[in-house]
Amino acid sequence: MRIATFNLESFGSSHRNAAAFKERAVVLRPQLDRLKADVLCFQEVDAPKVGGIRRTSDLKRLLEGMPYAEYSLLVSPGPSGVRPADVHNLVMLTHFPVIEQHIIRHHFVEPLGFRRHTAIPPDPDVTALTWDRPLQHVVLGLPTGSRLHVFNVHLRARLAAAIPGQKSGPFAWETVSGWAEGFFTAAVKRAGQALELRLAVERIMDDEPDALILVCGDFNAEDHETALRLTCAREDDTGSGHLAPRVLTPVERTVPVDQRFTVIHHGRPEMLDHILASRALFAHFTHVEIHNEMLEDEVVAYGRIRQHPESLHAPLIATFDIS
Repeated sequence: MRIATFNLESFGSSHRNAAAFKERAVVLRPQLDRLKADVLCFQEVDAPKVGGIRRTSDLKRLLEGMPYAEYSLLVSPGPSGVRPADVHNLVMLTHFPVIEQHIIRHHFVEPLGFRRHTAIPPDPDVTALTWDRPLQHVVLGLPTGSRLHVFNVHLRARLAAAIPGQKSGPFAWETVSGWAEGFFTAAVKRAGQALELRLAVERIMDDEPDALILVCGDFNAEDHETALRLTCAREDDTGSGHLAPRVLTPVERTVPVDQRFTVIHHGRPEMLDHILASRALFAHFTHVEIHNEMLEDEVVAYGRIRQHPESLHAPLIATFDIS
């Protein structure tokens, strides 16, 4: 069984500076062929309006003629809870039977109240810090008769969140105070999403102590950072040996450090995309791949490559022997 996660980076975008579909498809189709995934988790699938309704039409065009075209295609809804959001939807593809699917957004962690100190004009009251994206939870039926819980996630980016009156451009700020408050806000949102993810996992483990659980996606965080520590819940963090069965483990830890990256930022390799497995599932783990051989530096790409067609994230694939 091969499980893959891949941030497609605004695939299907209607933005005037985005690469054309044909240019992106030429690059992405060979990457998808190489994955040979049984379960594929995508992040950043856009859904522009087609006939007045938001649809992930470009993704379906991308998959035409590929084995994935026959897979079940599950798309996370936007804030309305019905149709996809305009940008950055979660999508899961699989040929396994879908038993259940759930969308989690503030089910276990309510929006956090915060009064922004640097907003112009000042906030008259607290404002709600809500998650930018939901969590996608799908339960699949395996050929062995077992249930596999798969979470597809995309946590808040590490860029500072917008503060009213404090930005002078897409990446430029009027004051250090405004940037600092925006950066703090983004960090709180990312940690809050990770907390909600961990609480969702706990609910499953309460009912199924030996549950087969996978958490896949773009965490916008490396192994040692808060979002990963919250989600993994290692024994050295909880301090309790009896909680060891609830630990989630990043499969990429088996990859040599110098090859362990899915993003290059300003010349620095970073592992921001992860696949985490429960102990019961990790017993079947055999292999991991990071397809980062042709990865571009995202700072260079944004600044020097006009309408770059590739994703600036590398796909991550884990193989499990479920028989």
